[in-house]
Amino acid sequence: MTIQSIDRRLSIAPMMAHTDRHFRYLIRLISKRVLLYTEMITSGAILNGDAHKHLQFNAAEHPVAIQLGGSNPAALARCARQAEDYGYDEINLNVGCPSHRVRSGRFGACLMLQPDTVASCIQAMQENCALPVTVKSRTGVDEQDSYDVLHQFIETVAAAGCRTFIIHARKAYLSGLSPRANRTIPALEYDKVYRLKKDFPALEIIINGGIRGLQQTKAHLQQVDGVMIGRAVCDNPWLLAEADQAIFAHTSLPQTSPITSPTVQRSQVIAEYMQYMQARLDQGERLPAMSRHLAGLYQGQPGARAFRRYLGEHANRRNSSMEAVGKAMAFVQAI
Repeated sequence: MTIQSIDRRLSIAPMMAHTDRHFRYLIRLISKRVLLYTEMITSGAILNGDAHKHLQFNAAEHPVAIQLGGSNPAALARCARQAEDYGYDEINLNVGCPSHRVRSGRFGACLMLQPDTVASCIQAMQENCALPVTVKSRTGVDEQDSYDVLHQFIETVAAAGCRTFIIHARKAYLSGLSPRANRTIPALEYDKVYRLKKDFPALEIIINGGIRGLQQTKAHLQQVDGVMIGRAVCDNPWLLAEADQAIFAHTSLPQTSPITSPTVQRSQVIAEYMQYMQARLDQGERLPAMSRHLAGLYQGQPGARAFRRYLGEHANRRNSSMEAVGKAMAFVQAI
């Protein structure tokens, strides 16, 4: 795929411990169009560990992008080549994670303070694979959070050939806040992201951070090229049920247009996902790794709390089977 052929109007953020291949498969059953991202995978994990374990994915997940973590251009170039061989549609470089472990490896958000290094990484990956290479960053780091600093970062990395920037519209604190707190405490700065699009009209600018649903998505799309949603989809995967029609079926999106009805049914999605889970169980995988992603599927519906509770208590047991999922379904079977 090329940058022009990937529709980034709505994507699902890379989230550690969430956007694994089972979660991505479930989301693809709900929406055929949203762009999916892997969890961040470090260059060291691929080059020094079990590369196949980290890189494998189900062909049904397309379009799917891999997010890499690292700061060594040569190492990232090798990873990009492997990711291309595995069939990913995009390579994304993490320049936004504020965790201490990531920072100690000299990648993630701290790289925003080294735009020349990021540019070198982008250039090396582009020279070694034909996939689009994108960057996900914050609006700033610690006290280096002015718009001028952000503008210079984008300008430097764009000069190396990057055409797509995903901006989490909060700055990152490298000390004093946990990674979890960094997702909510720094103030949202949507205006900075909007301003980037005005200053760099030829670049594709995607906004991320604090976006909870499709109506907010449609509002942001009046200002930028795409929206990335994160935790809201983990809490309630079904919010994407209307996405294909509401977001992707139109060349323009009036902010006031209504959200349409889902094109799929929960019962259909869960039936197909149960078949998927059984097939993986037969291959030796454990049920909890897959069933946990169902917890929010019925959020706001009658019986949802009992469904989540039963699923959490019984599907997480040692040697649990699909029977636990079937019994949990009894609480919401009328939906």
